[in-house]
Amino acid sequence: MTTPTLDAPTPREIRDAADRVQGLAVRTPLVRLHVDAPVEIWLKLENLQPIGSFKLRGAANAMLTTPRSMLDRGVYTASAGNMAQGVAWVARELDVPCTVIVPDHAPATKLAAIERLGARVVKVPFERWWRVLQEHEYPGMDGLFVHPVSDRRVMAGNGTVGLEIVADLPEVDAVLVPFGGGGLSVGIAAALRTARPWARVWACEVETAAPLRASLAAGEATTCDYVPSFVDGIGGRSVLAEMWPLVRTLLAGSITVTLAEVAAAVKLLAERARVVAEGAGAAAVAAALRGVPDGAPKRVVCVVSGGNIDADKLGRILSGGVP
Repeated sequence: MTTPTLDAPTPREIRDAADRVQGLAVRTPLVRLHVDAPVEIWLKLENLQPIGSFKLRGAANAMLTTPRSMLDRGVYTASAGNMAQGVAWVARELDVPCTVIVPDHAPATKLAAIERLGARVVKVPFERWWRVLQEHEYPGMDGLFVHPVSDRRVMAGNGTVGLEIVADLPEVDAVLVPFGGGGLSVGIAAALRTARPWARVWACEVETAAPLRASLAAGEATTCDYVPSFVDGIGGRSVLAEMWPLVRTLLAGSITVTLAEVAAAVKLLAERARVVAEGAGAAAVAAALRGVPDGAPKRVVCVVSGGNIDADKLGRILSGGVP
């Protein structure tokens, strides 16, 4: 299979995306987290989007830049839950049919939300689902495939998060971003490249699924051990080949945290900030509490990418456990 060529979105494309997604995506607040930490921590609360995740931004931009004739044939995506909700939300707004390919470990909360939005769910084993991400298609599906990561229009929509961060905190030194496939972190880094070029963007991974850490160590996109966990919104077996040149050049590196550290961050956010974050959404906070590796940044923004967590898992975490 030939690896597709993929460029980061331009500043103009990100600005255009910001105008385009107004009315669908919320301009989320940036708030200070008052906690003892080695850095000043700010929270970009993407869990407050209508679908509980930043994914609405990229889905909206990709679909709103697609000809209506294509949309009328339907849309589909491959997602563990959050991009699925983003595509389904926009599809409902545009009155087009939507199908979602989900891995068999997708959480019940996210599956229920997808179905509430009127999308059809096709559940497949994880390995088959991962192939959809690599191949950018699923046999028998018609219409527009919205890739959750490797789509320039999706990354431009994601990059609007970066524009808002700089507007609200011009003196930001570093942005910590949960790393699933790199679509959010690359979009934010592309936005900051001209708006705040000295601010560094760090990927945040969990040790049970840290393909970027493994790839950076190997000097090339490579596979890693993958163990499913309650941190279901990030991590995979590898960095997608077409994303590797972008993440290698635009990101400062990977900060990898443990499941226990993520659970502690979920608990802290709920108790201290009254913020409900899913595991992936709390990964950046866990990383900030551990410490950013270099440069001694003062002001660090943690992107709370989503808040779609099963109630029973949240209950276990608030009781001091790790699901």
